[in-house]
Amino acid sequence: MSKLTKNQKAVEGKIEAGKAYTLKDAAALVKEITTTKFDASVDIDVRLGVDPRKANQMVRGVVSLPNGTGKVVRVLCLCTPDQEEAAKAAGADYVGLDEYIEKIKGGWTDIDVIITMPAIMGKIGALGRVLGPRGLMPNPKSGTVTMDVAKAVREIKQGKIDFKVDKTGIVHTSIGKVSFTADQIAGNAKEFMATIQKLKPTAAKGTYIKSIYLSSTMSKGIKIDPKSVEEN
Repeated sequence: MSKLTKNQKAVEGKIEAGKAYTLKDAAALVKEITTTKFDASVDIDVRLGVDPRKANQMVRGVVSLPNGTGKVVRVLCLCTPDQEEAAKAAGADYVGLDEYIEKIKGGWTDIDVIITMPAIMGKIGALGRVLGPRGLMPNPKSGTVTMDVAKAVREIKQGKIDFKVDKTGIVHTSIGKVSFTADQIAGNAKEFMATIQKLKPTAAKGTYIKSIYLSSTMSKGIKIDPKSVEEN
């Protein structure tokens, strides 16, 4: 068994085994137990009572986090020439069409999100082998295929994220940074969980929210009492 480091020993006793914390307390505690020298991401893991293998129990959606993500998101907007200036003004890092399609065909994927228009999806479909495995393929359900590309760019830059349940029934995503205040972390978590609740499949039976854990990069997970998420 490996020995605990000095930092690990310092935080070992701060999490009570088996205890389910309120969201407010967990948001404060995740800051306390994070000892990384960099600004770690704050992650939320939600186990759902769904069977993702069944199409009518898939949970996928988007949410605009009120306090942003704390991350610098590199956005590529593939659009027609008449939309380029609006996309640039909205904050897109890269704007264009054919030249970027060729770059992607050559293996370039130095971006986090691609936003495009419905009429252009025919050209982008051929990039599936490159974009698909990296989770970069634009999708109408996530709001990245739209006629209003400028609005989509602004929302992504301001903290809009998309998520979906994995094959084990867990939704995992980052909702901020440790440098956020506890209130900002809790606010983002509440908005995320409210969206999860709205997306409950009618086919899902039994307990929908089975467990919620909050953690930061390389920290232990903190169990959250689901009831506390609904409290003001």
